[in-house]
Amino acid sequence: MAKTYPIFIKLEGQECLVVGGGKVAERKTKSLLEAGAAVTLVSPRLTAGLWNLVEAGLLAWQQRPYREEDLEGKMLVFAATNDRETNARVARDCRRRGLLVNVSDDEKNSNFFVPAVARRGQLQIAVSTGGQSPALARYLRRRLEKEIGPEWQSFNDFLGEIRQEIKKRFPDDQKQREAVFRLLVQDTELFRFIAAGDKESAKERVQKCLSRLPV
Repeated sequence: MAKTYPIFIKLEGQECLVVGGGKVAERKTKSLLEAGAAVTLVSPRLTAGLWNLVEAGLLAWQQRPYREEDLEGKMLVFAATNDRETNARVARDCRRRGLLVNVSDDEKNSNFFVPAVARRGQLQIAVSTGGQSPALARYLRRRLEKEIGPEWQSFNDFLGEIRQEIKKRFPDDQKQREAVFRLLVQDTELFRFIAAGDKESAKERVQKCLSRLPV
C-alpha cells in the first residue's frame, strides 16, 4: 500500500460534498460541520439525524442520485453510499479532477483517510492505520484520551497565549524561540501550575525559565 502524508486541513468555509444519506454519511457530515465546512449532501434519502441538520439550515441537500457536476467547486469529497459502483464512480470522477476523496470501507479508491482523533480543544492527536484497521485506530485513540486529560488543553492554550510574547522577545532568532519552547513544554512545574488553574504562577515560572537562557 502507498505511504500516506499526515496533514491537518483548514476547512472553514470550504465547499465539501458528501454522497450518501445513511449513518456513515451522517458521521462524515457532522465531522465536516464541526470543522466549519460548507457541506452539500447528495442522496435520495436521509437519516433522521441528517434531516434535522437540513431542517436547521446547516447544510444543502440535493434529493437525488449523484451526478459528476456535483463536484464543481468542491475541495473535499466523501463517497458514503451503500452502492459500491456509485462510490467507485465518485472516486474516479474526483481523481480525474484532482480532488480529495474518501470512499467508505474502500481504501484502494480513497486518496485520503480520516484518522481517529483524541481532542482536547485545539490540541488534537490523530491516529491512522492507513485505512487498514480503523478498529485499531479507535482503540488507540481511546487509550490516548485516558492518558491525555483536559489539563493538556489548558497547557496548550497557555503556550498559545505566550507565543506572541516569545516572538517579540526574540524577533530575529528562530533557534532561540525553539529553545524556549523546548524548555517550556518539558517544564513539569509550569504544567502543574496550569493544571491547577494558577496562571499568575505559571507566568512567573515562564519568566524564571527565560532568565536561565544564555544571552
